[in-house]
Amino acid sequence: MKEKTLLDMKKKVDALSNVMQHVYNEIGNLRELSVGTLETLKLMDGYTEAIETLKTNIKENAEKENEGKAKAEGKAKDESETKVLEL
Repeated sequence: MKEKTLLDMKKKVDALSNVMQHVYNEIGNLRELSVGTLETLKLMDGYTEAIETLKTNIKENAEKENEGKAKAEGKAKDESETKVLEL
């Protein structure tokens, strides 16, 4: 390769390294912000009740999704059985 091409590649790699370093720094800042926000929320009144409500909602949504999947699988099974009987 020519020296100019190698120098261009080196500049691009250096630029990408700088961008990635900036991304790492931003991730650290976001982590600190999220931990601080969580700790602030924990100090608020009603935090425990809100967490319990969220847990209940998540559990109910998961159960509904499982029921929906079971119904969809049942329909697919019935349809495949019908196709086999038609043959």
